[in-house]
Amino acid sequence: MRTIGLIGGMSWESTAVYYRRINEQVRDRCGSLHSAEVIVHSVDFARIVAMQTAGAWDEAARALCDIACKLERAGAACVLICTNTMHKLAPEVTGAIGVPLLHITDVTGEAVRGQGSKRPLLLATKYTMEQDFYTERMRQRWDLEPIVPEAADRQVVHDVIFQELCCGMVRPQSRAAYLDIIARGKAKGADSVILGCTEIGLLIGAGDVDLPTLDSTLLHADAAVDYALAPA
Repeated sequence: MRTIGLIGGMSWESTAVYYRRINEQVRDRCGSLHSAEVIVHSVDFARIVAMQTAGAWDEAARALCDIACKLERAGAACVLICTNTMHKLAPEVTGAIGVPLLHITDVTGEAVRGQGSKRPLLLATKYTMEQDFYTERMRQRWDLEPIVPEAADRQVVHDVIFQELCCGMVRPQSRAAYLDIIARGKAKGADSVILGCTEIGLLIGAGDVDLPTLDSTLLHADAAVDYALAPA
């Protein structure tokens, strides 16, 4: 079994989901007493949010690259950034390490394509929805046509993530707001939904939505297990 390295804490609420999912998958695939070989470096999320807000992406890249190198030196055979937004810095992290970075956009894009969808509605932070590092990779690598909500809806999605989900709050009214946003996306032609922030699965899931729904957190964690258990 290969060792999985997690850059977590963005937020720790979703990193806990990663840890549980990875270990559940290893147990289910290998037997009841098996668990994953995992190294987690969890950051102080407030420091990362301050960098995001200030647009200090170079500083954030240095921080993530330093952590990724530490994980590699500690024995990680692959690295995951446990957040969609910080995959903006995936090229820098990839270039800093000699082990694979398992890219959340590729894992998710492959799953969207695999189920025959073409126009997924992307729910994520404003950074992920409004900058092109995520949507353009979906277009170029996976021949998808991602849709993002209108500006007011993007703000709602973003605020719920940072003000509620990252703080451990799950509110029924926010679930209802997200489902309304999804309905508007469906009316615009969306044929599936990407939960493109690692906390959104705490609020809604496939059972809440009448479109195929892909949880990037679970897909990313499962890809880590696939890599860890693959033959040498």
